[in-house]
Amino acid sequence: MSTEREPSTRNPRPFPYELRTFPVRPADDGGVPDEVAKWTQAVSLGFYGNVPSEGDIAKYALHEQVDGRMATGAYLSDAAAPAGAWGPEYPVATYAYHRKNLNVGGGTLLPVHQITAVTVRPSHRRRGLLRAMISSDLAQAKAAGLPLAALTASEAVIYGRFGFGVATHVCTVEVASRGGISFHNPAAAAHGTVEVADVLAVRDLHNELFARVHAATFGSIGRHDMYRLVASGQGNYGSMEPARNVRAALHYDASGAVDGYVSYRPDETATPRTVRIVDLLAAGEGAYLALWNYLGSLDLIDRVTWDMAPEVDPLEWAMAAKRDYQRKQTEDHLWLRILDVPAALAARPYAAGGRITLHVGDPLGHASGLFTIEVAHGTATVTRRPEDGSVAAELSLGVSELSSLYLGAVTARTLLAAGRIREEAPGAAARFDVLTARSVAAHSLTNF
Repeated sequence: MSTEREPSTRNPRPFPYELRTFPVRPADDGGVPDEVAKWTQAVSLGFYGNVPSEGDIAKYALHEQVDGRMATGAYLSDAAAPAGAWGPEYPVATYAYHRKNLNVGGGTLLPVHQITAVTVRPSHRRRGLLRAMISSDLAQAKAAGLPLAALTASEAVIYGRFGFGVATHVCTVEVASRGGISFHNPAAAAHGTVEVADVLAVRDLHNELFARVHAATFGSIGRHDMYRLVASGQGNYGSMEPARNVRAALHYDASGAVDGYVSYRPDETATPRTVRIVDLLAAGEGAYLALWNYLGSLDLIDRVTWDMAPEVDPLEWAMAAKRDYQRKQTEDHLWLRILDVPAALAARPYAAGGRITLHVGDPLGHASGLFTIEVAHGTATVTRRPEDGSVAAELSLGVSELSSLYLGAVTARTLLAAGRIREEAPGAAARFDVLTARSVAAHSLTNF
């Protein structure tokens, strides 16, 4: 996530900052290193969060240590702070990464460099801080052999200039539930059983269930350790105080094993009476509709809302009254940035055999070049070609566009019509779409 705004021009002033990178973890005595504490305070400032206590910061550090999170701060190196202002020991810009994996289809979980906690203090914007941090970080990720970088953006106009492209979308939906949800096939929503549980069960079950959902869901990206607290209402980056109004229900399969859960809370400010889903994971067959069936059975509730619904939702087509399912918003969610074109393109499955040559432009140089994709039996061989005129490109595009095409968020023909890619050979966009077609829409359930 980021709070930095797109600059209108590059500022030619000198760069009076030092970039420092360090692990986010507790100190040996159980406390928090001073640089971690002040970096965390700066992140909270950037996202308008509550001022975190020492205890909160210590808890954050414990969870972030599990993820191997690395933090970067930009510190004033040649100026003293005015009297009363934060001193130079507080970073004026922040950045962090951890590494998980991305489900790119075909059973492949591809390593991915996940970027988060990007902020720039308002008084230090338009001085090249974001460019310095992200350029250095992506270069190191490429050198470490990571084929992809990823982020979820607070603002959608920042990251295209660094080669990121929208790769998945997420929907906010409202489901009318008064009197229960009626299904075309009631038996499809009656697999297994659903029972109320202590919300701490969600915390304890989260990692195992998410691993199953992640392995089965095209477009899913790994979750950080704090997610099990968020899902169970036990804390988040705004407050580590447990929420007292989060409830949970578990889904049990025919053998009695838990294969899904939903956590939810009432929205006391909403009219009509509304329950909001905090997290929903359905790993087993039938668990998804059964959990929705449970939500529809809640007394005194007229509506259920969820802000992480997939673009193509089985629930919408399972409901007898389709108009009771309303998609209120569709928004960009996961942004990807290809760093290694051959590694990334060879890792994903393909729908048809064939061959196409792409020319890829990259403002940072990591993915630039001419590449031929040859597909046989659903698997691609990707070869870098010489750029001496001996091999002709059939499709020219930027790395941002290629990153959006990677999981099928958009088709090449749509980007061609939008003026964002160029055909060097007639019909090249259509041939690319045939090669890369996906049978399901990508869906990520992870904010970071």
